[in-house]
Amino acid sequence: MAGNDAMQDLIRILEQMGYPRKFGIAIGNELHSEKMIMRMCGYLRSAKPKRPEDIVDEMLAIKSDVDRWVSKKKAEYTNSRLNEYMNMPHDDE
Repeated sequence: MAGNDAMQDLIRILEQMGYPRKFGIAIGNELHSEKMIMRMCGYLRSAKPKRPEDIVDEMLAIKSDVDRWVSKKKAEYTNSRLNEYMNMPHDDE
């Protein structure tokens, strides 16, 4: 689970905005990591969204960015390994 301090900060911010504690917990659980939660807290502080839909949209955007980054890193790793293999001397040449 994400860092407890970050999660508590997220819940507190959302409660101050008028949302129930369960909403903050649900958002935090979806974000999974302290870094993602801290990014959401930054968004909430700066954008001060008025609708819960905007908060959920941002949560989904954060998750999408992280998923895209993970996919990119996996592809880079795989490509690196393939290049290493292709540059190795092979006996059948």
